[in-house]
Amino acid sequence: MTGETAPFNPAALDGEQLFEVTLRPTCFEQFVGQLRVVENLQLAIQAAQARGEPLDHILFSGLPGLGKTTLAYLVARSMDAHLHETSGPALLRAADLVGLLSNLAAGDLLFIDEIHRLSRPVEEVLYAAMEDYVVDVVLDQGPSARNLRLKLPRFTLIGATTREGLLSAPFRARFGLQEKLDLYPADDLAVILHSSAEALKVRLDAGAAQYLAPRSRGTPRVANRFLRRVRDLAQERYENAIDEHVAREGLARLGVDENGLCAMDRRILKTLLRHGGGPVGVKTIALSVGEEDRTIEEVYEPYLIREGYLRRTPQGRAVSARTRELFPALDAKGMEETGTLFPLA
Repeated sequence: MTGETAPFNPAALDGEQLFEVTLRPTCFEQFVGQLRVVENLQLAIQAAQARGEPLDHILFSGLPGLGKTTLAYLVARSMDAHLHETSGPALLRAADLVGLLSNLAAGDLLFIDEIHRLSRPVEEVLYAAMEDYVVDVVLDQGPSARNLRLKLPRFTLIGATTREGLLSAPFRARFGLQEKLDLYPADDLAVILHSSAEALKVRLDAGAAQYLAPRSRGTPRVANRFLRRVRDLAQERYENAIDEHVAREGLARLGVDENGLCAMDRRILKTLLRHGGGPVGVKTIALSVGEEDRTIEEVYEPYLIREGYLRRTPQGRAVSARTRELFPALDAKGMEETGTLFPLA
């Protein structure tokens, strides 16, 4: 996978998987945040092990980067089970899924990321597999076609989705455990940053963690990416130590301002202001900023709405009073979308 390029682009949050694996906790006790979800999973695992049964099927939902894949790995480790990993877009045909299911052993876990992107034929194969642990395979074609039913071992399906609403009601109902992950508070992100800094062998003081955490969009993946880029700066210019000054300079080099807004955030808001502040349809915004509407909805909007910069209305998106107050000041200082928000001298 390719690495990150400046300015920081939170839409490209699926890269650098090796880096994420390095920082991934190895047990539930090391997992920071999502306390309710973790406690529910631990309880379900203990109960299943006491009964000598596989876990119920699990559905994790939430924005990208909140730990859905990490939790799937921790469930597998706690169950001492093998985890098979794939994604919704990779399962193009029902035959692809059947081949995957036929290779499962008793007690195995099948993790499907972006499960909302499964095609309907593939989803329908999963219905019988999840409930009755069987799949039907059609052999030959035409008048000679016949149906062969394959019995599957008891397994656990773990699905992860950023758009739970796209799952059909019958499909969603087949998951016995349904857990929604929330955005992380800054205090939890600060703890994660300190842990990651220790793993990366870089000194991170409390002031730097407190500066980076609230600008990390409530997402550990973003916090760790910020830390890695700031670490590069600290390594080359500041004796491998990150204080608040280094953190500020590092984020400025990524185009992230004091409010935690990246270049695309500001471009979206300025587009709305050029349209009178809205309401403007998301497709119009996407065309104006050169980004997919789905990416705007899933990656950028949640943070802008949560921080009070953007409002959703029945007619489209509109800016808030906070945005109107913010941008005249920014424009007066000449802080346009140049990739670097602050002077670096």
